[in-house]
Amino acid sequence: MYDVVVVGGGPSGATAAEDLARAGRKVAMLDKAGRIKPCGGAIPPRLIADFAIPDSQIVAKVNTARMISPTQRAVDIPIENGFVGMVDREHFDEFLRARAVEAGAERLTGTFLRIERGDTTAVVYRDKASGEERYLPTRLIVGADGARSNVARGEVPGGDKIPYVIAYHEIIKAPAKGGNYDPLRCDVIYDGAISPDFYGWVFPHGDQASVGMGTGIDGVDLKKATADLRAASGLSECETIRKEGAPIPLKPLDRWDNGRDVVLAGDAAGVVAPSSGEGIYYAMAGGRVAATAAQAALVSGRASDLKIARKLFMKEHKMVFRVLRTMQDAYYKSDERRERFVSLCHDIDVQRLTFEAYMNKKLVRARPMAHLRIGVKNVAHLLRLVPQTYA
Repeated sequence: MYDVVVVGGGPSGATAAEDLARAGRKVAMLDKAGRIKPCGGAIPPRLIADFAIPDSQIVAKVNTARMISPTQRAVDIPIENGFVGMVDREHFDEFLRARAVEAGAERLTGTFLRIERGDTTAVVYRDKASGEERYLPTRLIVGADGARSNVARGEVPGGDKIPYVIAYHEIIKAPAKGGNYDPLRCDVIYDGAISPDFYGWVFPHGDQASVGMGTGIDGVDLKKATADLRAASGLSECETIRKEGAPIPLKPLDRWDNGRDVVLAGDAAGVVAPSSGEGIYYAMAGGRVAATAAQAALVSGRASDLKIARKLFMKEHKMVFRVLRTMQDAYYKSDERRERFVSLCHDIDVQRLTFEAYMNKKLVRARPMAHLRIGVKNVAHLLRLVPQTYA
């Protein structure tokens, strides 16, 4: 009998499994082998500090973000007083899984099938090695199995209706610095020709790079859009190492538990930041609060304590998600709006507060006049009361 079975071994599931194992719980972590999520791989300093990520996992340290408009105008935003770390999900996720095992979690490889309830509750999965169905009796389940979570779909209201975009990227062999590519710079491309409703990216990964885009619109040719992005960035001739695609959720679910024995975490709960699409930090934060809620429920015997996960997460991150959602709704609707968004990014107040919020994962309240100035400029741009400006 396990205390908790964690379904999914990505950053969210691995974090939940590690935290619960370190708390002395008997934990099983069920994961499919060989799956690598498409991801730019950016992690902020807060993640590195909160989750004790060693420098060996950071394949590049970015010091500049470049915003590129539909007319190819570029705004370079320096990252002051630090850097944004880049990780390769192929190795980073495996590092987190191995660390969970070191903490005492039992790692199992297979495909989740269902949850069965009778005298006991059990997670049923198909073992990858034998192909046989196996049962994991457990008191609680953490569903951390991605945006199209089978656990969420079967157990939590709304879990089958979560909105998402499809992300696709290609990992390429990175060129030397020169031309349009800089190994210390992240490029974010706001161009409807690449993505009509989201954005494209070129993110350095040391001797590799991630080039990709996302969209929620049916019929968009993701591979052609990525090929066009590679051509525009001078990366068409670079060796392609691997290609990956997956859904990315757009909105946190209204409920993360089933009121009985299941709590969700990470993409399964919908915790990817709007506008930016950032997911690694929020996935790991979601795994941590899911572990906290599970531990509370195990101690108290109250299933209602599973609600703690969403309460803790939203208490800290709801306002950031709300601001980012407003930004996406306002500026991603057309190329004319995207052009104005990149123009707004020239503003020093916008640059400083945006990156302080990104690096530390909270809105900066110490500069009320800067917030007021940004609000006025934002409205002026949306109402076309000011011309688009470029440095």
